[in-house]
Amino acid sequence: MLEHIETNPLIERLPPHLKQFIKPQSYELYTYQDQAVWRHVMRKNVDFLSKVAHGSYLSGLQKTGISIDTIPSMYGMNRILKEIGWAAVAVDGFIPPAAFMEFQAYKILVIAADIRKLDNIEYTPAPDIIHEAAGHAPIIASPDYAEYLRRFGEIGSKAISSAHDHEMYEAVRKISILKEVRSEKKDEVLEEQINAAEAEIERLQNKKVEPSEMSLIRNLHWWTVEYGLVGTLEDPKLYGAGLLSSIGESKSCLEKEVEKRPYSIDAAYQDFDITRKQPHLYVTPNFAHLSEVLEEFANTMAVRKGGHRGLQKLINSKSLGTIEISTGLQVSGVFTRMITNDDNDVVYFETTGESALAYREKELIGHGRATHKQGFLSPLGKLKGINLAIEDMGPRDLQAYNFYDNERIEFTYESGIRVEGLNVTGQRNINGKLMLIQFTDCTVTYKDEVLFSPADGMLNLAVGKEIVSAYAGPADYYSFDLVYHESDTKTIKPKVSKKEVEIQSLYEKIRHYREEDKINKSLLENLKNQVQQEYPEQWLLIKEIEELIG
Repeated sequence: MLEHIETNPLIERLPPHLKQFIKPQSYELYTYQDQAVWRHVMRKNVDFLSKVAHGSYLSGLQKTGISIDTIPSMYGMNRILKEIGWAAVAVDGFIPPAAFMEFQAYKILVIAADIRKLDNIEYTPAPDIIHEAAGHAPIIASPDYAEYLRRFGEIGSKAISSAHDHEMYEAVRKISILKEVRSEKKDEVLEEQINAAEAEIERLQNKKVEPSEMSLIRNLHWWTVEYGLVGTLEDPKLYGAGLLSSIGESKSCLEKEVEKRPYSIDAAYQDFDITRKQPHLYVTPNFAHLSEVLEEFANTMAVRKGGHRGLQKLINSKSLGTIEISTGLQVSGVFTRMITNDDNDVVYFETTGESALAYREKELIGHGRATHKQGFLSPLGKLKGINLAIEDMGPRDLQAYNFYDNERIEFTYESGIRVEGLNVTGQRNINGKLMLIQFTDCTVTYKDEVLFSPADGMLNLAVGKEIVSAYAGPADYYSFDLVYHESDTKTIKPKVSKKEVEIQSLYEKIRHYREEDKINKSLLENLKNQVQQEYPEQWLLIKEIEELIG
């Protein structure tokens, strides 16, 4: 199926680090019981949701090519989604939040291709095709909401994560997989694993840590995209995918016991528990308000604020990130150190390990990982005794201050950092501002510390007064071999027993009877009695038979 999925042009435009998550849907692996589960959930949901969901829900099902009776194929969805400017890809369960959001930025729905087991038909903590296709897809037919999703992905993919975020992601992925393991009888080992996984989530949730940008924006995603209500507090309508795909919670969420709160930026600071129904939900007056709150939150992020706080977030994350300097120069790497002055302005920074320089998200020629294998460092700020910033100096200004190519030069920053070396050349941005100066035989000192010596090779000095932006990931995705951490927790495929084969054959028989309109009530009554005696737990199969008997 993968070759069919890739027919949508939006998917073909994806960078390699996102394409690695795309998996074949393997439509032929869906069982007849899976098809019955889809049909049951969709019939119940559509009947109920037509009264309580946002007005775009029913028309959205048609616009996105989602049938009530049959699990959608990715090929069919992509053919129809293309008409509204979106696409869909299949993935294996939960993927890292940053990747999930970046897919959204490219206007692509991420759909976990598995489907919930019969025991979890009302609600599952695992992402499945009911949640993703029948929950997320219909509402993107609303242009305001579709733009909110895209913009959310664009901003969310820049959010800086923490080590705690990664632990939580792994714990949630594990519990979602364990709870969807298909077993014919009670499995005590599995029960122990589920209990241990729930305890780990509780431990992480109770851990006192400073919330990262990713954890905060993930809260906003949860209370809107997953569990959002729209309208008034007195008469809200459902639009969140978690509600639209849950038979149980789509009803219980409207009960008075579930507190309804007006949606605001406060939702970013309200944690959630994926393993339980939500005790409170947020109501937005309209989809435009979602975008207003998103922009309000984005104004608090390092991607817009930069400065020492933004750089400190990157240092704390211990992950690949980028800073942008006032000249537009972008430095990507794992940041490990900074020096600040009395006003908390960053006057020096370092990365460790492979780093790269870019401008406007394109790697500068000759400044990729091969050049900066050991990291990158540079002072920042204005020069001592000179009012004009280096970046604002034209060729004549540089000569006036003795900045000559191929001549030795010595200068001191206001911070006290001193640079002395042979000036080789400079590089300017598109607006003519100097953003990089190369030195050989260069020494950089601060107080009694040598920050850079001639033995370290060529110094590439970043020119700029300040850090204007800091965010997760590289400036140019092609600068790095971006293979996200592959989870050690793999989805568990069921072993098919003889009994399971027999049950599936009965589901298949009933489906064929329905599709071919062959109703033999006597035969169906006998079949119902057989199921009740041999497979009493198969209530859905019994329900399917009763439906045909009428």
